[in-house]
Amino acid sequence: MVDTRARQSRHPVSVIVVAAGSGTRLGAGVPKAFAEVAGEPMLTRALRAITGMRGEVRTVVVVPTQLLQTAADIALRAGLDRDSVAVVEGGATRQASVAAGLSAVDPASDVVLVHDAARALTPAVVFDRVVAEVRASGAGVVPALPVIDTIKRVDSGGSVLGQVDRSQLAAAQTPQGFPLMPLIEAYSTVDGEHTDDASLFAAAGRPVRTVQGDALAFKITTPADLARAERVVAGNGEERMPELPRTGVGIDVHAYDEAAPLWLGALHWPGEVGLAGHSDGDAISHAICDALLSAASLGDLGSVFGTSDPALVGAHGDVFIGRTIALLADAGFRVGNVAVQVVARHPRVGSRREELQARLGALVGAPVSVSATTSDGLGFTGRGEGVTAVATALIVRVPAVPAVPG
Repeated sequence: MVDTRARQSRHPVSVIVVAAGSGTRLGAGVPKAFAEVAGEPMLTRALRAITGMRGEVRTVVVVPTQLLQTAADIALRAGLDRDSVAVVEGGATRQASVAAGLSAVDPASDVVLVHDAARALTPAVVFDRVVAEVRASGAGVVPALPVIDTIKRVDSGGSVLGQVDRSQLAAAQTPQGFPLMPLIEAYSTVDGEHTDDASLFAAAGRPVRTVQGDALAFKITTPADLARAERVVAGNGEERMPELPRTGVGIDVHAYDEAAPLWLGALHWPGEVGLAGHSDGDAISHAICDALLSAASLGDLGSVFGTSDPALVGAHGDVFIGRTIALLADAGFRVGNVAVQVVARHPRVGSRREELQARLGALVGAPVSVSATTSDGLGFTGRGEGVTAVATALIVRVPAVPAVPG
């Protein structure tokens, strides 16, 4: 093992990057992760995404024996900190390589991600989305895209036997995320080879969920895949990198209502004074929706959902956020991140900040940060008459990915 002297400082997330494959089908003459995409090794591009993740990350790169030092040099050139990287020798199979990587993760991590270096263009937001869902659900998490092609069952001679219902199908990607100790236990108890880590985790009796994947997270396996990746990077073929991000701002205000329970940030706050409104008065969730709709130029909460829909009487924040995310997806956008500022005398948001961020992050499918302040006794909130929430959102357009000929 080549360790760039990681000092085992506390890394809440460990990422295992599997780069030990031979790449026979790619035909590049070098192990696949070391083949170049537009002038840079695939591994460099895969590791660079990790530098864009939120929080401290321990990275473990698993490579062929003869390329240990080369991979360590690549990791540093990709921008990873010397003290947070280890490079270890891979095994004869992918599963054995992941097991080797698990031996070098930070034991202080609560979440471990397993990522294929061959999915070299995966954006950092996918990594953060998976981490947020692992923490919110405690399950294994797989980024996935719906299957859009018609799928046929065929026999060995090529005859069509029937059609598969694609409504229950999804194309799995990486990084796949897991609570650290349950994944280690799964690797120590499950026999046989599995096609991915989520399959092994499920074989150990653990639940697995999906989050939205990304079209850029396609796997580079064949020369056609490599050509596709180079077109994406160059931006001068039929595929292009996403357009510049869009931002939006949302503000929501609700007065206190002592007769109502308090729902704020899609969480119930027992014993706290509630908020008045047609729905549940959840100012945080409503501000988030307004920010997202604003960024996508889709209107605002009032124009999209109205204030008189009987189906939304008493509706909680998860309903509004879920519908808003669906509208963004239909319009071709995904969420990068959301930040919320709460202005109020009560409740004390700080006591449940992490719970709020995990809950909202799972609903939005992206990192959400929550902060709070008071208005020093001034105005509506200063007099203790209600709550104001201000949200900002960053979204990006999901690139269309046409089929590659051949």
